[in-house]
Amino acid sequence: MIFLQATGSRFPGASVILFYVVLLAVFYLLLIRPQQTQQRRRREMLGKLKKGDRVVTVGGLHATIHDLEDDTLTLEIAPNLRVKADRSGVSYVRTRKKEETPVGQTS
Repeated sequence: MIFLQATGSRFPGASVILFYVVLLAVFYLLLIRPQQTQQRRRREMLGKLKKGDRVVTVGGLHATIHDLEDDTLTLEIAPNLRVKADRSGVSYVRTRKKEETPVGQTS
């Protein structure tokens, strides 16, 4: 049986430990960090929701926010058709309600 040994190394397991450290760093940079960034952006988006925002729910419904409470939204799907939904059920904000500009001013 032949055993391979690292020549000139005082600690023969150093290459194995180095391999695991590099592997952990790659997992962090490619998987964990982007997911944390995505979760942070989603929390910020959900925190900035306001009345009049047009949103799309995770179920694919396009609606306008009619009223906000703590974690509950009242969404207007069609004129005079309102449903309650959880704040976390919003997938993304489609557009924000346009700010009305006074007559005679241009933006």
